[in-house]
Amino acid sequence: MLYTREYLEEIEDRTLAPYALRSRDSRGRVYPDHEPAHRTAFQRDRDRIIHTTAFRRLEYKTQVFVVSEGDYYRTRLTHTLEVAQIGRTLARALGVNEDLSEAICLGHDLGHPAFGHSGEQTLNDLMAGHGGYDHNRQTLRIVEKLEERYPGWPGLNLTWEVREGLVKHETEYDVSDASGYDPDLACSLEGQIANVADELAYTAHDLDDGLHSGLLNPLDLQEVALWNEMAAELDLDPCADLGKVDRHRLIRALIGAWVGDVVQATVQRLEAEGIDSVERLRGRGTPIIGFSETVAARHRELKSFLYRKLYRHWRVVRMSAKARRVLEALFHTYAGEPAQLPDAVQARIAASDEPLERLLCDYVAGMTDRFALEEYARLFDPAVRV
Repeated sequence: MLYTREYLEEIEDRTLAPYALRSRDSRGRVYPDHEPAHRTAFQRDRDRIIHTTAFRRLEYKTQVFVVSEGDYYRTRLTHTLEVAQIGRTLARALGVNEDLSEAICLGHDLGHPAFGHSGEQTLNDLMAGHGGYDHNRQTLRIVEKLEERYPGWPGLNLTWEVREGLVKHETEYDVSDASGYDPDLACSLEGQIANVADELAYTAHDLDDGLHSGLLNPLDLQEVALWNEMAAELDLDPCADLGKVDRHRLIRALIGAWVGDVVQATVQRLEAEGIDSVERLRGRGTPIIGFSETVAARHRELKSFLYRKLYRHWRVVRMSAKARRVLEALFHTYAGEPAQLPDAVQARIAASDEPLERLLCDYVAGMTDRFALEEYARLFDPAVRV
């Protein structure tokens, strides 16, 4: 049997929950564009995101550890893939559109610069007085304008629903600016899934990377209730250094427990509030997805521990400070003499009516860790060829 787009849309209509978004009900794209014969609109958006330059560059952008620290640690790309995997699991369990959730998950960090949150804060400081820098808005800028892949329009021409999910991406550390995308309404449940999947993924894998690196000590983790609970459940010694297999067991069990709790708690809220349509879900104004109160408190305690013991570890702070110096030097050098920029960047500056600072920010934000460090050496190390 041939599964046409129309048949796939019928399957969505028959099987998805009443509060799920159907691809055939999309608000559409900015520019007229034919839809493919064998993919839904949201499947196509997912594929367009995967093929972008910005997506490929995530492979060499920092999560916590700069890529030069070793090959084991997560990068923005592996983080994104883990978010997408968790997002699909949540979407399927809650009966909403997996393809839409996956597209949002895969695109949620396209606008992140090199060197993780340190890089984002540095660019925001450099852009003070010029509109600032926010990686959610930069993601939207990438998919709406900066990616050049089609002759008829700038950007990717994604559906409204995917763009809304990207601009409303929000975690404890990321506050969205959803102007232009119904800011007073809650995001779709598919978009909310991307938010919670992001938090689940980075908390679990930052714990894993911290333990693998030796920056986190199991003895210190005894102050975290969740650590002791999971160790007891798996019959592990919470005071001992974990071997590779036991560490993987713990992280796997942690993610599984969190996913199960989010699904159960969210279903209870949906039923308690009688959410039976997309309109009612959006109309509540705030996200409905999330942990139960007990697990939320446990998760918050672990995140607080990671902030103090991992993100503020002296080695990570050194990496962050080094990253700030690199990005500041690049930005100021380009601003002082734009003729040092590659020809393609100079041509874009000449053809644009946007401020120089915003165009420089686009260029620097698009750099990978590796390229930024190499460019720094080319500009400031006399022994390195330009």
